[in-house]
Amino acid sequence: MSAARREAPAGSAPRPQPSTARPLPPDEFHRWYGGWDPLEPASVGEFMRGFDRPWWIIGGWAIEKHTGVHRAHEDMDISILSSDAEAFRQFVSDQWTPWNMDQGWLRPFDHRFRDISPLSSIWVRRNAQSSWVLDVPLTPEEDGRWTNKKRSGQSAPLDEVTWTADDGLRYLRPEIALFMKHQQSRDKDRLDASILIPRLDGHQRDWLRDSLSAVHPGHAWLERL
Repeated sequence: MSAARREAPAGSAPRPQPSTARPLPPDEFHRWYGGWDPLEPASVGEFMRGFDRPWWIIGGWAIEKHTGVHRAHEDMDISILSSDAEAFRQFVSDQWTPWNMDQGWLRPFDHRFRDISPLSSIWVRRNAQSSWVLDVPLTPEEDGRWTNKKRSGQSAPLDEVTWTADDGLRYLRPEIALFMKHQQSRDKDRLDASILIPRLDGHQRDWLRDSLSAVHPGHAWLERL
């Protein structure tokens, strides 16, 4: 049997995609993987009711909650500690189908493929005919502490990097949510920066300035800080 046709060992991860691969255009992505009908903060709180591990809202919803300025949302992002991924799988798997998104690969997160990267995400939908409702990027941890995936060596207690809003839900601090977008140059990320940065207090601006300077000294947002 040729190497090209030799099957991968059972349970092994798929090979990383070629370096020449690019993100699929929206229409192609929808054709292969389906579309989104995401939860919102009120409904994600109900969805997660009974999950006894820490979780918090990240991304654009975390920024909007701080600014109070409405923005469009393509999905709903929450995060959990990577060590709680299996607990989350068991929590949703009776009624939902969790999938693992890792380096451009999407495959079931079930009893066959339980080992997943702490840097990957879990996507959730009801079944193969349903839209995706939730994206759960995992947060690597260090002895139960939150770690910054975008800045090596930075960690903190979870209570220091999240806050509980008036809706009773926990959100990632806004300056951290924006920092997580610094490698992207989408219109919505630039708009988030223009709305959020003037609303940050001194401590938040200092944190964002220090973090950006450490990983991307020439970043355009530094001029506003």
